[in-house]
Amino acid sequence: MSFKSILRDLKEVRDGLGGISKRTWSKSSHIAPDHTVTPLENIPQSPWASLPPELLHEIIRRVEESETAWPARAAVVSCASVCKSWRGITMEIVRIPEQCGKLTFPISLKQPGPRDLPIQCFIKRNRATATYLLYYGLMPSETENDKLLLAARRVRRATCTDFVISLSAKNFSRRSSTYVGKLRSGFLGTKFTIYDNQTGSTTAQAQQPKQASPKLPATSYTSGTITYELNVLRTRGPRRMHCVMDSIPLSSVIAEPSVVKEEASSSPSSTEKENISPSLLDQPLVLKNKSPRWHEQLQCWCLNFKGRVTVASVKNFQLVADIDPSLDALPEEHERVILQFGKIGKDIFTMDYRYPLSAFQAFAICISSFDTKPACEG
Repeated sequence: MSFKSILRDLKEVRDGLGGISKRTWSKSSHIAPDHTVTPLENIPQSPWASLPPELLHEIIRRVEESETAWPARAAVVSCASVCKSWRGITMEIVRIPEQCGKLTFPISLKQPGPRDLPIQCFIKRNRATATYLLYYGLMPSETENDKLLLAARRVRRATCTDFVISLSAKNFSRRSSTYVGKLRSGFLGTKFTIYDNQTGSTTAQAQQPKQASPKLPATSYTSGTITYELNVLRTRGPRRMHCVMDSIPLSSVIAEPSVVKEEASSSPSSTEKENISPSLLDQPLVLKNKSPRWHEQLQCWCLNFKGRVTVASVKNFQLVADIDPSLDALPEEHERVILQFGKIGKDIFTMDYRYPLSAFQAFAICISSFDTKPACEG
C-alpha cells in the first residue's frame, strides 16, 4: 500500500472524528434519556485502530521520515490525532527540535532549538492591525501557504505596552487555549519582560517530548528580561541590548562544566576560582549584541548575516552569549550567534534561532525591537 493511500485514510479518520465532535456539541444542552443506545461492540471502528504495534510503529516512522517540511508534515500531526495508541507511538518517534531540528507539535515552540544549525523563520508585520506573525521557512512563498508558528498583537496601555502572543492569529484572549505568553514593555520602552504561561520549570522539564499540549496554568512566570541601553549623548550607532534569560542557565552554552582556568595548584587564587565556578555556571544566561564593524565604503555599521538580511535597519541585530572571562570557554562559543534578526523587505523580517533559545523566547526578543525607543537611538 502506498504512503499516499495511508495518508488519505488518516485524513478521513481525522475528519470523521472531527465531524463526530461537531455533531455532539451542536446538539441541545438539555439532558434527556436515550433509549436507542448502540452497544459499543456494534460501533464500527477504523481498521487503522487495530493495527499491530510493530506495523504501526513502522508506518509512523516512515511517515515521519518522509514528511520533513510543512505543510506535508501535517501528516505526522494527523497520526497523533487518530487515537491514544497512535498518539503514544507518534510521540515516541518524533524527537525534540534540539535533536532533529524540526518543529512538529505546539510544545516544540517552547523547546530549545538545534545545536548545530539554526531554525530559519520569518516575521510579517501588519501596521494596520498591529500584529506580528511568525512563519516557518526561509522567506514568504508565492502561494502564501506558509506554516504559522506564533502571532503577536500590540496592545498599548497607559503606562506600558503589551505584546500578547498566541498560536492563532485570530484569537488573542488570555483565557483561550491558544494563549502562549506575553511581552511587556516599561514606560520608556527600554526594558521588556517575557512572561511564559507555563509554570516555572527547568530547561530539562521543558524538553520532555511527551508533553504535546500543556495545560493552561492559572499564572505565568518570568522567562527573561530585555534591556536596551539609553543613548543619552545621541551618538550614531546600532542599538545595544542585553537579554537575561532567567529560565536558561549559563552552563547550557558552556561545552565543559569544569571550565575554570587552571593555575598552579599551590596558588590560593586557584582555590578561589574553583569555588566561584559553580555559582557562575548556575547564573542565568545573558545575551548581548555582537559588535558590528564600521564599513568605510558604505559608511555604515555592518554584520555578517550570511545572506539572511538584505536591508539596512536599526532593528537588525545578532545576539551572542555574554560569557564571563574567568570561564575557560572556547573562542567559538563567544562568537556563536544564538539569535539573529533582520529586515529583508517592507514589513518582512527574518528570524534565525538555535539552542538554547526556543521559538517563543526568540520571537519575544525580536518583537521587542518593533516598539518605539526614542531614548535608545541617535
